[in-house]
Amino acid sequence: MGKASSLSTKKRLRQTKRRQAQNKANKTRVRSELKKVRAEGSGTDAQKLLPELYAVVDRAVRKGVLHKNAAARLKSRITKQAHQS
Repeated sequence: MGKASSLSTKKRLRQTKRRQAQNKANKTRVRSELKKVRAEGSGTDAQKLLPELYAVVDRAVRKGVLHKNAAARLKSRITKQAHQS
């Protein structure tokens, strides 16, 4: 990518960098919550962590980081795993 010359392209670059940082932070938050639940495996400990994961995933959907269907699929799969006996 070339050097930004006009004011509007400089502003666009600043906006893009800021948005990329926010998106990365949100994705990282989702992944870390997911790791916590997966580390617990299945059972009551994993089930106790699910509401926090759901909240983080839903927040990521609202912010446009995750697609709603991708989030639904993720929540479905992790719930299924947490409830296995």
